[in-house]
Amino acid sequence: MKKLLILLLISCTTLGYSYAGMIDEAVKKGTLKVGMNPTYLPFEMTNKKGDIIGFEVDILKTMAKAMGVKLEIVSISHDGLIPSLLTGKFDLIASAMTITQSRNLKVNFSEPFIMTGQTILIRKELAGEIKSYQDLNNSKYKITSNLGTTGEATVNKFMGKAQYFAFNSAPEAVLEVVNGKADAFVYDASYNSVAIKKLANDKLVFLDKPITYEPLAFIIRKGDYDSINWLNNFLKQIKHDGTYNRLYNKWFNKSDWLKEMQ
Repeated sequence: MKKLLILLLISCTTLGYSYAGMIDEAVKKGTLKVGMNPTYLPFEMTNKKGDIIGFEVDILKTMAKAMGVKLEIVSISHDGLIPSLLTGKFDLIASAMTITQSRNLKVNFSEPFIMTGQTILIRKELAGEIKSYQDLNNSKYKITSNLGTTGEATVNKFMGKAQYFAFNSAPEAVLEVVNGKADAFVYDASYNSVAIKKLANDKLVFLDKPITYEPLAFIIRKGDYDSINWLNNFLKQIKHDGTYNRLYNKWFNKSDWLKEMQ
């Protein structure tokens, strides 16, 4: 009985430490270390000065201030984000990642901070020929997206007959269509609504009806329920005190920030 009690105490202590994990450790260190792929307009991107800016970056700055810590962003490729989180290279992923069941088997998600869905940018010359994703499900078409994203998964699921080309960043994949080397680009509506203004150069048409329904959220390692609780309460707070609406308006309803981009 005594050995059983000791084992239970050890288990409770271990679990308690695990649950308190990320937030408590960041406060102790004085730094919130965040993994991000800064190529996603207007969530996270690199401006002319080399600074990482965007809607999600501003949310993170607000988060770090609420925690009383400094924000440190680790720039990494999209497909390396979850593996790097699991090996402890940073505390949190904030890179406009969609909640999916397969990802949720490996990591924990906060509540969504925004909703989006996959949409399509096509070459202007194809506007009369391509009306929806069904029309692109043909081997004669070349489609691009960002490697390891739900854009890639959407192409494979709904447009599997088309020729698919994956790129390490969304801008690269868009420009392949702008330059006439591919026919369509599949990605989040929130990204495409900005890319059509910034990157299209009047050569693309935006098919804005979403193919999928996708909630975007922050990601931490599994088992850290206290940190999930803190993140969810933080999101509720900023959505009710006006902070979220102010930041959303800055990045989605205004275009002043486009001047800062290359």
